[in-house]
Amino acid sequence: MQIRNVRKIEPEKTVVMPGVTMRVAISAREGAPHFAMRYFEVAPGQATADHSHEWEHEVYVAKGRGEAMSEGKWRPIEAGDTVFVPPNERHQFKNTGAEPLEFICVVPHTD
Repeated sequence: MQIRNVRKIEPEKTVVMPGVTMRVAISAREGAPHFAMRYFEVAPGQATADHSHEWEHEVYVAKGRGEAMSEGKWRPIEAGDTVFVPPNERHQFKNTGAEPLEFICVVPHTD
């Protein structure tokens, strides 16, 4: 068993979205055989990239409020909500609140 505080994990330097921080909380590096858990923080007024990919992912909104886009349509999200994004669905998350929007995203290993 491993226990780490997500706030003590260095943010990934490969994420180049203004106002968006991603920390990889659990991955193959920790011995997880199938899934990676990532923790995102989106600053007020900022958004993740508009994108799609071949794998599903699950999201849990931990803090704040915002909107989730699916195929061009925006829906409100807030702390406590879960979001399932099916494979190949175009999606994006944006912060519409005054505080950071923070969410956990779980994805399968893709390599």
